[in-house]
Amino acid sequence: MATRFVLGGARSGKSRFAIAAASGAAARPSDATGVVFIATARPCDPDMAARIARHRAERPRDWITIEEPFDLVERLDALPPGTHAVIVDCLTLWVANLQLRGDPEDAIVERARALARRIRACPADLTVVSNEVGEGVHPETRAGLTFRDLLGQVNQEVAAASETVVLMVAGLPLTVKSPVLDARPAP
Repeated sequence: MATRFVLGGARSGKSRFAIAAASGAAARPSDATGVVFIATARPCDPDMAARIARHRAERPRDWITIEEPFDLVERLDALPPGTHAVIVDCLTLWVANLQLRGDPEDAIVERARALARRIRACPADLTVVSNEVGEGVHPETRAGLTFRDLLGQVNQEVAAASETVVLMVAGLPLTVKSPVLDARPAP
C-alpha cells in the first residue's frame, strides 16, 4: 500500500490534496469500509469548532471520521476491516495536543517513532498531513520554540517512514520524495 506525507504552510492546500489522494485511491470492493479520516483537532473554541464543521462538510459523506487527538498509533492499529485508505489530519494539532496535555518532549518523539513504524506497516493507503513550521516567523516564546523544534523532529520521523513526501506551496504539490526519486543513485 502507498504511504504519503503531505506538509506545507497554513492554507497551502494540504488537506484538499490529501482528500483528493484518498478519493483517487484504488477502487474498493463493495463490502469495504472505504476511507477512514482520523482528525486530531479538538473544538477548544468557537473558531476551531467552525473550522472542524467546515472540514467535515468538505469530506465525502460515506467516509468514516474518527476524532482522535492523542492516540494515533492505537487508532491505526484498530482500523475497521476493509479500510482501503486512511487520512490523518494533522500531526501539527496532534503534537500540540500532546504538548498541551503535558507529555514530555522525549515521550512525544517516541510516539512519533511508533507512528513511523506503524506507517511502514499500514495495510491501507495512508496519507498523513502536517504543517511545515520551520520556515515561518521565529517563535517569541520558549513554548513556541519547543513546539516548532518538536514538530520538526516529528515531521522528520514521518517523512523518513513515508514512501512519498509532498510539499504544498500555494496549492501546488511539489514532490520532495518518491519511490522513483529514491531509486536514483546518489551524486
